[in-house]
Amino acid sequence: MRDPLNKTIVNIQPSGIRKFFDVVSEMEGAISLGVGEPDFDTPWHIRDEGIYSLEKGRTHYTSNAGLKELKIEIDRFLTRRYGISYDPITEIMVTVGGSEAIDIAMRAMLDPGDEVLIPQPSYVSYVPCAVLANGVPVVIELQAENEFRLTAEELEAAITPKTKLLVLPFPNNPTGAVMEREDLEKIAEVVKKHDLFILSDEIYSELTYLENHVSIASLPGMWERTIVINGFSKSHAMTGWRLGYACGPAVILEQMLKIHQYAIMCAPTTSQYAAVEALRNGDDDVKAMREEYDGRRRYLLHRFKEMGLSCFEPFGAFYMFPCIKEFGMTSDEFATKLLNARKLAVVPGTAFGDCGEGFLRISYAYSLENLKKAMDRLEAFITELRMKG
Repeated sequence: MRDPLNKTIVNIQPSGIRKFFDVVSEMEGAISLGVGEPDFDTPWHIRDEGIYSLEKGRTHYTSNAGLKELKIEIDRFLTRRYGISYDPITEIMVTVGGSEAIDIAMRAMLDPGDEVLIPQPSYVSYVPCAVLANGVPVVIELQAENEFRLTAEELEAAITPKTKLLVLPFPNNPTGAVMEREDLEKIAEVVKKHDLFILSDEIYSELTYLENHVSIASLPGMWERTIVINGFSKSHAMTGWRLGYACGPAVILEQMLKIHQYAIMCAPTTSQYAAVEALRNGDDDVKAMREEYDGRRRYLLHRFKEMGLSCFEPFGAFYMFPCIKEFGMTSDEFATKLLNARKLAVVPGTAFGDCGEGFLRISYAYSLENLKKAMDRLEAFITELRMKG
């Protein structure tokens, strides 16, 4: 019998994020700080709009690219928040989460052998999506001393004649790093110099604590080079609704839409009607959740300082990326021993790239009560390690 499997798929490794959570689900009394999902429920007025759409019988396909009224609201949101504007008809499409948008953007833009620059540590999907699109992923290892921001020098050094696309994953999962306007302006000059395109994953754009998020698409000469990816999962606590969107030049969106048509048809109709309500009347919800996250962020920084655990101050998303190199273990070893000894689950930094070695991702998308219990367990664990060392 011939091998039924595609060798490219077989060679792609499963996500390193999930490894510990099958164990946690079976471990009584365990606390997990591993999942990157808001602990808030979707606000009621958004849920009500989804329920109302079902009651009204709005259970049919929408257009492939999404509801017109939703795309209009997306444009209004991006204009008022980030100063970028798109034609709702030809330059915006609604996708099944931001993840689908990342996948189809790469498939629409990459020819076999095109190189994709992927700064790491970063979200686990970028490398596999590049491989599935027949591109060649080229990792740029970000440095803790730069607060895991991409520098123009690092970008310049990674570019070759085959480079076509740069993934810009900020605010960043797993580090919480952000790119400020000054950082982006330097990156933009390198991108224009080498005639590159950008996939800007801005799914955490509403969760920034230093200054308002700046999209690189808003900088001179960058709109036409950039596909902006965003969605509702993180900002509006709508992970299960599976709704994202992509914005960019029509010449690229037209090809992305072809893939979406054949593979997906359209994003969930109920979710789209709920998202209209989220964009029209959800700003206060986002603000309240952001303020709560910020309080948790500052609490974790305080506790890390108290226990002498090194961690740069992150200003985006809802993650911390503390350094555990002092303990002489790999990230995987540390996380495994922490889980077994103290029933606390975190994600090894290596789940997000080899340069995450020596770090852990700790999510603060959990209640302050749970975070306090978790930090007590972590402090007890590292105190014991130091006493033994």
